[in-house]
Amino acid sequence: MINIKTETRATAAPEPVSSANAFSFLSRGWREVRDSADADLKLMKNRADSFKNLATSFDREIENFINSASAFSVPAIKSSPPAEIDFVKRLQPKISEIRRAYSSPDFSRKVLEKWSPRTRIRIDLSAIKNAIVADAEERDGGLGFRGWERVRRGRGLRLKEFWGEWKEESEEGQKEWEPIRALKTRLQRRSSSSDIFEGFKNSEFVEKVKSSLKAICREPQESKDVPPLDVPELLAYLVRQSGPFLDQLGFKTDICDKIVESLCSKRKNQLLLRSLSAGESSFLESDNTNDELDLRIASVLQSTGHCYEGGFWADSAKHNLSDGKRHVAIVTTASLPWMTGTAVNPLFRAAYLASYAKQNVTLLVPWLCKKDQELVYPNSLTFSSPEEQEVYIRNWLEERVGFKADFKISFYPGKFSKSRRSIIPAGDTSQFIPSRDADIAILEEPEHLNWYHHGKRWTDKFNHVVGVVHTNYLEYIKREKNGALQAFFVKHINNWVARAYCHKVLRLSAATQDLPKSVICNVHGVNPKFLKIGEKLAEERELGQRAFSKGAYFLGKMVWAKGYRELIDLLSRHKNDLDGFNLDVFGNGEDAHEVQTAAKRLHLNLNFMKGRDHADDSLHGYKVFINPSVSDVLCTATAEALAMGKFVICADHPSNEFFSSFPNCLTYKTSDDFVAKVKEALANEPQPLTPEQRYNLSWEAATQRFMEYSDLDRVLNNKDDAQLSKSCGKLITRSVSMPTLSGMVDGGLAFAHYCLTGNELLRLCTGAIPGTRDYDKQHCRDLHLLPPQVENPIYGW
Repeated sequence: MINIKTETRATAAPEPVSSANAFSFLSRGWREVRDSADADLKLMKNRADSFKNLATSFDREIENFINSASAFSVPAIKSSPPAEIDFVKRLQPKISEIRRAYSSPDFSRKVLEKWSPRTRIRIDLSAIKNAIVADAEERDGGLGFRGWERVRRGRGLRLKEFWGEWKEESEEGQKEWEPIRALKTRLQRRSSSSDIFEGFKNSEFVEKVKSSLKAICREPQESKDVPPLDVPELLAYLVRQSGPFLDQLGFKTDICDKIVESLCSKRKNQLLLRSLSAGESSFLESDNTNDELDLRIASVLQSTGHCYEGGFWADSAKHNLSDGKRHVAIVTTASLPWMTGTAVNPLFRAAYLASYAKQNVTLLVPWLCKKDQELVYPNSLTFSSPEEQEVYIRNWLEERVGFKADFKISFYPGKFSKSRRSIIPAGDTSQFIPSRDADIAILEEPEHLNWYHHGKRWTDKFNHVVGVVHTNYLEYIKREKNGALQAFFVKHINNWVARAYCHKVLRLSAATQDLPKSVICNVHGVNPKFLKIGEKLAEERELGQRAFSKGAYFLGKMVWAKGYRELIDLLSRHKNDLDGFNLDVFGNGEDAHEVQTAAKRLHLNLNFMKGRDHADDSLHGYKVFINPSVSDVLCTATAEALAMGKFVICADHPSNEFFSSFPNCLTYKTSDDFVAKVKEALANEPQPLTPEQRYNLSWEAATQRFMEYSDLDRVLNNKDDAQLSKSCGKLITRSVSMPTLSGMVDGGLAFAHYCLTGNELLRLCTGAIPGTRDYDKQHCRDLHLLPPQVENPIYGW
């Protein structure tokens, strides 16, 4: 305790001395800090005032420069000031803003609040200097004093250097700022307005303005040389464009052409001589009235400056090609392993079109859910994924064509209709072709694809749409209950959708419905495998071997409409005339039991066997193929039998017109004639096919015919279907110059069809499968699609 007290007294004794020293030290330190801060604040205030004076001086120099520049007596300046003065005038408001900012009484306070006392204020005016330097360098190649040399070397002037040069020059005798003095010198060197505006007049901007003004204020010289259309010409054009509508009313095309020719013949020579120049006499010598009328209207439209960019209903935006190749999309209604014509023939078409280097090809086929696959595909064959089915399709194709086809296979959702025995698309089929590939579309069975199509119009999305008619639906429908009434409605619906969704329609034979925009041409070939079989059998016959050891046979899907009713009628009527004649029948189908029962009841010599591939080895030895069907459009089995060198006995029918030119094709008109042809074929040997006949049956020839008759050759080669005429050095294109009444009507039909197919009640009343306006959840899982509610969140127009 004593020690503690002693230590306490010892420690507390010097306390007054140390407190005074500490207080004196703190006071001295605080005075030094305060003095230093005051000095810094005064320095910053002086610098701010110097910047204010700098801005004022700079603004005064600019005003002096403008006043001195306005004193020049250059006449053209009053109407159009030179670029240098305009630049300075544009710069003046910016400098005024800088001056007002630095002369503000709150400037020092704001600087002190924002910056610490030791921080240096740096204001970069290099943007202004760089703008002046760039403008000066464009005209004179740059200025010569050392500050601007630094700018050209890529380093801007610092504020201290800039201020030092300014101060130095002002002390030498109140000299003017160097860039302003250079601009004044250049203005004084120019003595005339032509020198001042020489570069401006020759600039690209002025040339563009001139061209735009010329386009707006077009001289009406051309319009004075082209007389307006008169009433007969307008009536002729109206009749010509109303051709499809008049055709529906029963007026033949020849009658419309005669009306147009009579209307145009009165003033044709006078009008053409006045509207066309002397160098275009070739058009005057032409006998094509339609071309002359189109050219006449195109010249009148061009003289008025009119440019047609699409119809009222049409979408004028067409898809441009992103690469050098064209894109062809083939859309069909069936797929392998369903061995039907719409599954096999489009597959071969895709393979042979892809062999051309001008285009990329995509084959779009329907994808069926597993429950529908079990109903459609033979031998209970099913696929768990589209990739698996694609492998099957490619293997089947390569085994028959002998080369690897380079084309893409895509799938769209489809559902099988038991009542119609066909696949109906679900949803908008056109959406499964990307817009970047939407160039040319080939619709296999266009009426079938578009009966219930509720989506984008094909002719709006694609540049060229071709339909290929495979099936004579009217013939099938007439065989059903109330068939005549149903056929009446289906006929007009087919006309409707063909007009609305196709640019061109190809009919395989005259047995099909006469659709708008259609021509007749067989664009199908036979499997190359059948041609090889025919060559092999011909070689065996040349060696003296017996190529055909069997009699007659018939092959086809076992449904009444495929010719089985006609076959049973013919054999039952001439049972005695064909005594001892046996016929082997190969086929499977829904009516198999009924067909076999009818044959047994009539005691006909028919041997029924299961269906098989026509190229099967067991069918090579047959000599005669009998096909009495009149419902087919173009029987593929008939072409295959001819390719193998067999006799073919078929009805004298438009569907067999293509085959009648072959010597081994024996056609009959009556039932008695049928008996005579059967006996003739059994008693003789068929003639070997010539190389030309084999080529006509091949897919190479069929592809060439398709390219020609579908206008695909012209489209792929970028040949304009409209004739071009050089009038006063300009091109006149009649395909782009005028709207067509037919196009507007087609667009209206497409819009009406879209509205009607969007109503589920109307779809069900016309026989659609429930829920096919959009694809279902199973299709979403199989094809990895987003639900339709996500793809189209709002249903409407």
